[in-house]
Amino acid sequence: MTADGHLLKADLMARAKREGFDACRIASAHLEASAGEGLQNYLAAGHHGQMSWMESRIHERSAPNHLWPEAQSVIMLGLNYGPDSDPMEGLKAGDKGLISVYAQRRDYHDVIKKKLKVLARWLVEETGAEVKVFVDTAPVMEKPLAQKAGLGWQGKHTNLVSREMGSWLFLGSVFTTLALPVDEAEADHCGSCSACLDVCPTKAFPAPYQLDARRCISYLTIEHKGMIDEDLRAAMGNHIYGCDDCLAVCPWNKYAQSAQEAKLALKADMDLPDLIFLSQLDDAGFRAFFQSTPIKRTGLTSFLRNVLIALGNMQAPTLAHRAAVEARLTDSEAVVRATAIWALAQIDKDRLTSLASDMRATETDPDALAEWQQAIGDAHA
Repeated sequence: MTADGHLLKADLMARAKREGFDACRIASAHLEASAGEGLQNYLAAGHHGQMSWMESRIHERSAPNHLWPEAQSVIMLGLNYGPDSDPMEGLKAGDKGLISVYAQRRDYHDVIKKKLKVLARWLVEETGAEVKVFVDTAPVMEKPLAQKAGLGWQGKHTNLVSREMGSWLFLGSVFTTLALPVDEAEADHCGSCSACLDVCPTKAFPAPYQLDARRCISYLTIEHKGMIDEDLRAAMGNHIYGCDDCLAVCPWNKYAQSAQEAKLALKADMDLPDLIFLSQLDDAGFRAFFQSTPIKRTGLTSFLRNVLIALGNMQAPTLAHRAAVEARLTDSEAVVRATAIWALAQIDKDRLTSLASDMRATETDPDALAEWQQAIGDAHA
């Protein structure tokens, strides 16, 4: 690489910092075959659950130059979203809904994509090269690329860990036809630590560096549609959207810093919202309250399911909490009704039994009927 190439890279790094990125490194657009093989093994084991989109375009996903043959380099960018406090403290607030740190902020897709486009436009103006920008929505394996570029390494929890920012890093990429000087890949610094594996409430890690999404609270509360398996519900606690447990206990977070990007600012009232309030949201209220956050994309039905599970997991529910659950027994969505049956059985089995005769007789949904059966049995039909 010529001196001009290294000078361009230095200018690129400075420009990325000016746009607000906290990390910028370069990788070749040619990923090792092991990355694609790992993805194929993950899919073959069924660990992706209902995320069928991962199966499509698997060839393009396995390497950047498969997605775009002309690509020579990938500029990997990182944006810190570190919390101001320990997310694990939220587990103690049983009457509140625990929302993943990233989702408490404004949708990172919108924030990062705008920054990437500005950076990419500058690169085109400077060099005339072709570029493409991606943020988590295209078939790109961002974490292996980030490790290859030196931003961090994929920890035992399968997320990226940075020596400078811990586990709190949004990723974005700029593919380019330029052959830029590449950075050295980051080594694995997990050592013998297993904190992230040990803390998982649902035991979603069959082995270090392997995640079974079907047991992961983040997957269950965001991606999974329909009923959540009964043996996982109690372990979900008050998690209603995502889960940061495995990220929050990482020892490398001692180097993490609070997010500085103003456009990612915490949404008002998003820090541990009240479960009763959330359970009463209609579609318009849901969209208004979660406007500009990633949460709105999961939809009201799945979100209410999550809230009802959290209500059912409360240690000391009040009559108001019972009433909030009971109000959803007649919801128009079957999954909400069915989950409400389970939640009320946890809170007040006698009250559920007293309602069974009238309500069970008019139910037609198989999942809801199964919850009635599980909760009270045929004797109270």
